[in-house]
Amino acid sequence: MRRSTMEMLWCDAVGDANYNRPVRAPFKPSHEKLQRDDELYDVCIVLDWNLKSRKRRCGSAIFLHIARPGYTPTEGCVAISQRDMRRLLPHLGPRTVIQVL
Repeated sequence: MRRSTMEMLWCDAVGDANYNRPVRAPFKPSHEKLQRDDELYDVCIVLDWNLKSRKRRCGSAIFLHIARPGYTPTEGCVAISQRDMRRLLPHLGPRTVIQVL
């Protein structure tokens, strides 16, 4: 597990060698900031989607993170309430398998 810092980003630039990997600022290609003002990524778990083979145009990372108020849609991630995340975290470890069906 890694803590996000202000300079930690996630590369979603399909043509970049760092595609679908964490990167540090400054970083010019397309990316997502992992430190957000809205607290959605205060807990952000990277699910194993397109990580090992990293096929271009098959989607960047899918995160498990905190939901917005009203559970408004994400951009392809899985989001749960802060309360449920707090309940889930003690049960997660390096060998935990999370299946999204």
